[in-house]
Amino acid sequence: MQGKVYITGLGIISAIGNTVDESFQSLLASKTGVGKITILKTALSETHPGAEVKKTNEELRAMSGLPQDKYFSRTTLLGMIAARQAVLSAKIENIKELRTGFISATSVGGMDRTEVFYEEFSKDNTRGHLRDVITHDCGESTEAIALQLGIKDYVDTISTACSSSANAIMLGAKLIKQGKLDRVIAGGTDALSRFTLNGFNSLMILDKQPCQPFDENRRGLNMGEGAGFIVLESEKNPGIDNKEIFGELTGYANTNDAYHQTASSPDAKGAIMAMTQAMQMAKLSPDQIDYINAHGTGTPNNDLTEETAFNTIFGEHIPPFSSTKGYTGHTLAAAGGIEAVFSLLALKHGLIFPNLRYETMMKEFHFSPVTELKRQVQLKNVISNSFGFGGNNSSLLFSKA
Repeated sequence: MQGKVYITGLGIISAIGNTVDESFQSLLASKTGVGKITILKTALSETHPGAEVKKTNEELRAMSGLPQDKYFSRTTLLGMIAARQAVLSAKIENIKELRTGFISATSVGGMDRTEVFYEEFSKDNTRGHLRDVITHDCGESTEAIALQLGIKDYVDTISTACSSSANAIMLGAKLIKQGKLDRVIAGGTDALSRFTLNGFNSLMILDKQPCQPFDENRRGLNMGEGAGFIVLESEKNPGIDNKEIFGELTGYANTNDAYHQTASSPDAKGAIMAMTQAMQMAKLSPDQIDYINAHGTGTPNNDLTEETAFNTIFGEHIPPFSSTKGYTGHTLAAAGGIEAVFSLLALKHGLIFPNLRYETMMKEFHFSPVTELKRQVQLKNVISNSFGFGGNNSSLLFSKA
């Protein structure tokens, strides 16, 4: 696989902003999006905070540019908004001028509508709208977004839990390097739903307070929603020299330790392999990593595993790291796409975003995440981690172009 892959466009919508610039300003101001759940109707809103996009589906539809006479899930609406931003950011005027792919990740799919149908239908089998069922499939949101963008060359859906959109970005880079596509819009989208909220609550890993990633007294995660997409382009594309380059994807790796259905392996084998293999692909040594955007969910298991991996790989020279889930909550399949955007913003502007609400060092280690915004940092290489259920671990390595 030959040639460089550049990132030429960014798009995002999350609890801290409806655009890249709004999100960036929230990061600079340490403004969290975690708070009371008000859009989604759930009993857990009284006991558990979340990170919602504070727009109704009708408002999202107006923002998305999707046809008003058609029906879409919230997952699709969020994804459409972020994907269109990425295309506009890359200044793509004719999507068909190059072989273009669209790879989107999701865990929830159209579940936010299916659960509404089920509630009505279970009470009376003559009630409920079938339109709430046909959007359920994960691939439905991908197909709808690709159709709206006019992409037909290659369309694919990835669903590997929390590593999904990192894997979508990885697949896009591989297809470009193999010469099968010239550019790819890749990332992920997920909406809050009662099913996923209750599912994580049944695992007893939802925090009743705003989460504290990597803190000794961490209690769990906050669920979030949103979408993040980036535009990947071959260095061989016409006009690439005249485009704004946010960074180069120099390394990536996906591993699967299959230790447990929902927990990370305590020895961090999968996480270690993912980061190490990404560095090997980029031909970088551990001391050349300048910042890690950690997966950092705030759960006891995940954070212990990830810091174990840092300790094993970097020893006494652990690079600055932080989790941005204190801002956006855990956006499931969208996390890798959203945090890829954050990592590229950090790289472009020489910034390290703080790990919100960190207070006490974990007793197992003698290092801590960054807790204050760092400016004018010389960043050349940034790792973004996304670790999912089943031990599906992915690391992306972005470098200064």
